[in-house]
Amino acid sequence: MDPLEPASTLRRIAALTEAALSELAQANSPAAIAAVRRSALGKSSPLAAVRRELGRYAPASRKQLGIALSEAHQRITALLDQKLITEPALEHPLDPTVPGLPPPTAGLHPVTQLRYDLDDAFRALNFEIVEGPEISSAEMEFDRLNFPADHPARESMDTYWLADGRCLRPHLTGASVRHLSTHEPPVRIAYPGRVYRNESTDARHERAFFQYEVLVVDEAVPLATARFLVDTILGTVFGEPVRTRMRAGYFPFVEPGFEIDMACRVCAGRGCRTCGRTGWLELMPGGSPHPHVLRGAGLDPARWSGCYLNVGLDRLAMMRYGIGDVRLMHSADLRFLSQFA
Repeated sequence: MDPLEPASTLRRIAALTEAALSELAQANSPAAIAAVRRSALGKSSPLAAVRRELGRYAPASRKQLGIALSEAHQRITALLDQKLITEPALEHPLDPTVPGLPPPTAGLHPVTQLRYDLDDAFRALNFEIVEGPEISSAEMEFDRLNFPADHPARESMDTYWLADGRCLRPHLTGASVRHLSTHEPPVRIAYPGRVYRNESTDARHERAFFQYEVLVVDEAVPLATARFLVDTILGTVFGEPVRTRMRAGYFPFVEPGFEIDMACRVCAGRGCRTCGRTGWLELMPGGSPHPHVLRGAGLDPARWSGCYLNVGLDRLAMMRYGIGDVRLMHSADLRFLSQFA
């Protein structure tokens, strides 16, 4: 004789199955369907309790009861899947004309907030804020910017190339030529946007990140304009003077060219992982637009000159908020983002 009589258990399984199917038939919302799933098939459900008791039955009875439980699970699951298809996914009909409302604790992403602050500062200086396409061409990103044909930046190890021969913009500088080609100087533009580089990620580098470019083109623009623009950017970001250094640097699209570093604010210049243990963070390249670049935009370099800066918004945000790893800003981790609400 079996240690336990399976007949009553079979009747119990059948009753529980019918009860779940009846309850599911009345469920008319995603929340109600989810509740039935938990009550009928969850770890604390009566059917799960029956399955845990199978060891108390004789082997032949265990097989019979196991088959009954599997059939019950299949019937309930089939109706659940059907309900999920036929019932609306939202509790209320979607009205796309209603403007979205952020939750009470919502705030702007730190990079977005920084961009808006810089936009306001440069608008006050009579700069125009412009935008451009993220998918560009070799002509705009390299040829017109004085990059040699064999420059390593053109390789797929640095730039993302598409099957049709176009590329994801590796920098914002192509926007300068694009804008100058259609606008007569004098020109004052600020150009924020995302760029893409095919490189390994670490605490200071990401494959997709944000830059902020500033360009002035006019007659007889002094190079000292760069210092004023740097002070404008950093004063806007930090609200106080920032220690910087300017180093000679080579970039194909400027002549002369320089790099500007700022003292690392994560470690106060002592050296940390963020600044590569140097105490300085490479902030932006700059210089005067190269004559070849001006010619590529249809301008006469004998008449026109300018000043160019390109700053990494992600790194500025890291310095502004004391963020030690750039990857956090692209993680979509609410634990990180909620700190800036």
